[in-house]
Amino acid sequence: MKLKRILSGIIGFPIVALILIFGNIYVIDVFFAIVALITIHEYLNSFKEKYKPVKWIGYLSCTLIAFLHIIPNNYLLYVVALSTSAIIAILFIKVVLSSMKTSIIDIMITFFGICYIVFFLSFIALLHGIENGKYLIWFILIAAWGTDTCAYFVGSRFGKHKFTKISPKKSIEGCIGGTIGAILITIIYTFAINKLAGLEISYIYISLIGFILSILSQIGDLSASSIKRAMEIKDFGNLIPGHGGMLDRIDSIIFIAPFAYFLLTLI
Repeated sequence: MKLKRILSGIIGFPIVALILIFGNIYVIDVFFAIVALITIHEYLNSFKEKYKPVKWIGYLSCTLIAFLHIIPNNYLLYVVALSTSAIIAILFIKVVLSSMKTSIIDIMITFFGICYIVFFLSFIALLHGIENGKYLIWFILIAAWGTDTCAYFVGSRFGKHKFTKISPKKSIEGCIGGTIGAILITIIYTFAINKLAGLEISYIYISLIGFILSILSQIGDLSASSIKRAMEIKDFGNLIPGHGGMLDRIDSIIFIAPFAYFLLTLI
């Protein structure tokens, strides 16, 4: 299992890196629309044994990310507001027309998934589109994957005190180690882009951001775990060997994306 995780990372990370480094805003938008489509499929599929979420509206909502930078900025808020209202209306129409064979819980699961995955993921594409966004977007990945990696190694070596029943393998020591590690990696990355790209990002401010995002990334991981535990599944899928599904791999990234956008746009 460890070998599969490592090999998946070796193969997958360079592909993601190449897209984020060399892709323009339209390529990035389409890329994250595809990621959202895969992710929401896994999310909705996890409920199939107990509920019947409206999958097609979840899939359709993912296309909105692909048009984020085609829609003029002064119309974007109106499009999002109208799309949200239309989605809610369509879901309730589905309940009515099906004579409640599609239940209120079914559409709640669907709408929550759209907000949780599509809406949250869109902030990564939006962040990439702002000034210096191609540098700032990496703070999201560092906070999420840096925390996860450091927590894994610290927890494996020093973890003695269990953190929560939602994820029995997580330890308090691992959580602390993950946060400290993520902050250190964030500072190192900030030093690099300050020197190479001529930016002037405050180390104190970015350390605070690293701390906040690291904590939120762990909450995001536990949030996804709580869904799996409720639905009695081990993973959301098997797309990535050693990691499970796409949602298993990016649950923390999804959760911190909107917070990262608002914090990093203040730089």
